[in-house]
Amino acid sequence: MWARFWGFLYSSYFRFWLKWILRLLTGKCELQRVLGGAEAGARRTLSVEYSLESSKNKVLRNAVHVEEAEVEKCVRDIMKEKKIEQVDIGFKTNLRISLLQISGYKKLYLNVENLRKVPYDSENEEHEEQLIELWNLLMPHENLKARISKQWCDIGFQGDDPKTDFRGMGLLGLVNLVYFSKHYTNEARQILSRSNHPKLGYSYAIVGINLTEMAYSLLKHGALKAHLYNLVSGLPQMEHFHQFYCYLVYEFDKFWFEEEPESIMHFNQYREKFHEKIKGLLLDCNVVLTLQD
Repeated sequence: MWARFWGFLYSSYFRFWLKWILRLLTGKCELQRVLGGAEAGARRTLSVEYSLESSKNKVLRNAVHVEEAEVEKCVRDIMKEKKIEQVDIGFKTNLRISLLQISGYKKLYLNVENLRKVPYDSENEEHEEQLIELWNLLMPHENLKARISKQWCDIGFQGDDPKTDFRGMGLLGLVNLVYFSKHYTNEARQILSRSNHPKLGYSYAIVGINLTEMAYSLLKHGALKAHLYNLVSGLPQMEHFHQFYCYLVYEFDKFWFEEEPESIMHFNQYREKFHEKIKGLLLDCNVVLTLQD
C-alpha cells in the first residue's frame, strides 16, 4: 500500500520537480541524460520507455507505440520537441535503437500471439510435415508406423493423436518443439531420454508445450524486455523467442532432476517454482538467458 502511495506521489509531483532541477543543473533534458549516460541495452531502453510513457508531451508519449517504419520520423519529431540539434548523432542513434527495441518487442508479441492462435490442423500438409519432422528428429532409428499411433506417447504426447495436445498453444507449441529438436538435436534427444526415467520421468512433449505457455506468458506481460533489449540491438525476432524457449526446456529438465519430485503428480507445484525462479532472473537489468550453439 505504502509503495503504491509513494509511487503515486513520485510520478504525480516529485518527478516533475526532480526533472526540472536536474535540467537546470545539467542543461540537458531527461532523455539526453538517459541516452548519454546509461550503457546500451536494457537499462537504457527501459529508462527511455519509462521516460516516454511518463511524459506530459503527446509526441513523446505516442513514441512508445511507433511502428518500425515510423521510427526515423519519430526520432526527428522528438528532437524537435525537445529542441535538440539534429546534428547530435549520438542522441539520434541511441534513441533510434531504443525505439526499434520498444516497437520490436510489441511486434514480436503480436507475431507470437498470431502463431498461437493458429489451431493445429491435421488436414494442413505443412502442419503434418512439421509433426512428422518432430518425430524423425527425436526418434531417428524408429519408424512411425501410422499417423494415429500409440508411438506418440514415446515422445511424451498424451494419446494416439498429438493434435489434441496443441489446443492451448496452437501451432506455436509445435513450432517450439521442432525448433529445439532441430537446433539442439543432441540436447533434445538427451532430455527425451531423461524424461523416461523410471522414477523422475515426465511427458516430454506435454511439458514442452507447457513451457511454450510459460515463454508466451512472460513475453505477454513484458517480463522478457530486459532479456531481449540486452540480446538484440534493434528489432527482436521470432528466432529470439524460440531461443528463449530452448533455454527454458534445457533449464527445466535440470531443475526437475535437481528437485527430485516425489511424482509427476506434483508437476504444477514444481512448474510454478521454476516459473518464479525464471521471473526472478528476468528482474536483473543485465540478464541474458540463452543456450549457446
